[in-house]
Amino acid sequence: MSNPFVQIVEPLDPKQPLKKFFNLNKLEDVRYARLPFSIRILLEAAIRNCDEFLVKKGDVENILNWKVMQHKNVEVPFKPARVILQDFTGVPAVVDFAAMRDAVKKLGGDPEKINPICPADLVIDHSIQVDFNRQPDSLQKNQDLEFERNKERFEFLKWGSQAFKNLRIIPPGSGIIHQVNLEYLARVVMDQDGYYYPDSVVGTDSHTTMIDGLGVLGWGVGGIEAEAVMLGQPISMVLPEVIGYKLVGNPQPLVTSTDIVLTITKHLRQVGVVGKFVEFFGPGVAQLSIADRATIANMCPEYGATAAYFPVDDISIGYLIQTGRNKEKVICTKRYLEAVGMLRDFKNSSQDPDFTQVVELDLHTVVPCCSGPKRPQDKVAVSDMKKDFETCLGAKQGFKGFQISPDRQNSIVKFNFEGHDFELAHGSVVIAAITSCTNTSNPSVMLGAGLLAKKAVEAGLTVKPYIKTSLSPGSGVVTYYLRESGVMPYLSQLGFDVVGYGCMTCIGNSGPLPESVVEAITQGDLVAVGVLSGNRNFEGRVHPNTRANYLASPPLVIAYAIAGTIRIDLEKEPLGINSSGKKIFLKDIWPTRNEIQLVERQFVIPGMFKEVYEKIETVNKSWNALDAPSDKLYAWQPKSTYIKSPPFFDGLTLALQTPKTIEDAYVLLSFGDSVTTDHISPAGNIARNSPAARYLTSRGLTPREFNSYGSRRGNDAVMARGTFANIRLVNKFIDKQGPQTIHFPSGEILDVFDAAERYKQAGHPLIVLAGKEYGAGSSRDWAAKGPFLLGVKAVLAESYERIHRSNLVGMGVIPLQYLPGEDAGTLGLTGRERYTIIIPEKLKPQMNIQIKLNTGKTFHAIMRFDTDVELTYFHNGGILNYMIRKMAS
Repeated sequence: MSNPFVQIVEPLDPKQPLKKFFNLNKLEDVRYARLPFSIRILLEAAIRNCDEFLVKKGDVENILNWKVMQHKNVEVPFKPARVILQDFTGVPAVVDFAAMRDAVKKLGGDPEKINPICPADLVIDHSIQVDFNRQPDSLQKNQDLEFERNKERFEFLKWGSQAFKNLRIIPPGSGIIHQVNLEYLARVVMDQDGYYYPDSVVGTDSHTTMIDGLGVLGWGVGGIEAEAVMLGQPISMVLPEVIGYKLVGNPQPLVTSTDIVLTITKHLRQVGVVGKFVEFFGPGVAQLSIADRATIANMCPEYGATAAYFPVDDISIGYLIQTGRNKEKVICTKRYLEAVGMLRDFKNSSQDPDFTQVVELDLHTVVPCCSGPKRPQDKVAVSDMKKDFETCLGAKQGFKGFQISPDRQNSIVKFNFEGHDFELAHGSVVIAAITSCTNTSNPSVMLGAGLLAKKAVEAGLTVKPYIKTSLSPGSGVVTYYLRESGVMPYLSQLGFDVVGYGCMTCIGNSGPLPESVVEAITQGDLVAVGVLSGNRNFEGRVHPNTRANYLASPPLVIAYAIAGTIRIDLEKEPLGINSSGKKIFLKDIWPTRNEIQLVERQFVIPGMFKEVYEKIETVNKSWNALDAPSDKLYAWQPKSTYIKSPPFFDGLTLALQTPKTIEDAYVLLSFGDSVTTDHISPAGNIARNSPAARYLTSRGLTPREFNSYGSRRGNDAVMARGTFANIRLVNKFIDKQGPQTIHFPSGEILDVFDAAERYKQAGHPLIVLAGKEYGAGSSRDWAAKGPFLLGVKAVLAESYERIHRSNLVGMGVIPLQYLPGEDAGTLGLTGRERYTIIIPEKLKPQMNIQIKLNTGKTFHAIMRFDTDVELTYFHNGGILNYMIRKMAS
């Protein structure tokens, strides 16, 4: 059917009549000018894609009527302009696509119909680890080991780039997905199929929101949902509320963008923005560079919003030129945005749209800070760090507590490292990493770190040799300007050599600590510390032996590395004493904002971006040399421990199966609040005593060859065994942390996978009980696929992180939510009962359903299928089954 809004199409430039756009001003609707800028992008996409089937005229009216409809739980479709993936989440997506081709063929359809319809970019950035550091050739050694470990995965991805149309792969060693997106892939305005329209993106990584800092609307979705978008399906979303976040004032001279984002993260967690858009406005936005805005937008998942949007302004346009984008395209970009009323002037308050709610931050009130020791929203002012950590030591086990008895809080363990004697105590820093897309994309904090390193070296300060220091930039551009500005030798002297280009320590790819350090930590049961310039510091994520982890700006990472401990008041105590006996304080070596800006203006130039990105797809010789098969159907290798055909589509028929009541289910695990996707499906090292390790050993592998869970997401046998395998898992059935549970029929305590297997063999369905914010953290599809393979039919929680709930829906696992005011405690649930979940024949979005216990108790819960489309997926047994039936019929 033709588009009912075709009458508002016109050329952007009369001299180019074939280059058109939908002129939203021609709607002549007064509501348009009052819409938040982020909602205008949803509106444009709905109008452009309106076909009265997937996108209806009524959807357009609902978005235009946002001010009224935002509170009414209205479902709207959204077709993003493109999809972006990284390799941890991208490999299982390509595995699913390959398996879907097989399934479509079995059902008599054309397997080559399974192809990305929406353009997709996959950046390989999560596979490299800090195995080597503090060596001149650390970078090459880590990259060589990355290829040695991941050759099978990389060959598979190279096959995918050749077998599937519309899928571009950015090779390893190029940078971090979100920084590459910001500096290279983002268009801001798309010029495709004869139309100009706003760039927008969904990604299989929760920090896809970073691109919102450039005015490209984007957010993270589950890998399963992303696959549907790649296949041409719109995202079905509830029309969001939009919180207007007003920035006023100027930051103080010693404050970094990291300090600003950690302050905003804590503030917005308190405001409560889960499932909402945040849109920034006010004169303070004009004080922030695009890198600063991208830093704030990057940590959107940490404050729980769906998107954190900065509309495009002249600073955004300037950034496109600075990063070497085509000047003619930049001119068209500005012209288009002006024509549709999407170019923002933050100093002009008459442009301010309507918002659901407005909150304000005076940038002048921000002080230097960190976040930790276990959550990114737990901000701590630098002046309070020592006192706060010492309080945490003795506090009850929890987000801000380690429960160390008073007599052990000053324990010291002596150890020897490379022939020299050292001491470790609670609070000793053993990892200091300048890492992660959050900060390495920002020249001001990276050059700030470089200038601080220069002053530290000149003042005679050093970093103890056992501290695992590393620098993993988000792109080659960072190395370029650090080198050209002359600060790289000083960073190296303090141990911050470039160890790789990718998401390393922040994702848990921190590599091993020295054995003597691990022995000392274990011997003293010490709360050792990791300090990183990342965005995540959940328990067990950064490294198994760092129980406390703090997020900090790159300059502060270096400062704490020099101090060697978190138990220091950096405002009053010296960082160190040099060889002349002089006390050196942080204030003596901290660079001013003016110093940093002077260097940034001189050395961060367009030529760097052009030079790095012109050769990005061909520069990696190891990638170029990979030999990948050319068949359209993938030839699965039975001996592979990395790539395996998943069992998701076994026995799939064209006919739908009616969903059945879940009868007498056992509870596999019972959780409290804030169980993250890292707890459910860890990405880091595979423990030697785990079910996954036993499986890999049975396939002839040695522990050295295990690699990480993240690298093995193409193998369901590993990932099912890795589900709930986090060593910091807190299961209420067990009195200590660890990946174990009670198998109730026998009363035995078993590894979670082994218990689930016993239940499965006996034909018993399973459920999981949880508290608030179940599934917080990364957009990890295996956090839904894994429980599905374990036999989990439903999760009953107080609330869900948005992406994880969507992933559960995508796998056909039922997300159930307690009624308001109820939880396991108020209902008297122990988790030792058996649960019968009544599934009615006629289902409606967010309907109440009945749950009966074998004790005779009955209660109700909300079935969190939020839209009719989600119910359609459930009736099909998941989103991928739905797509296969659609393509095969």
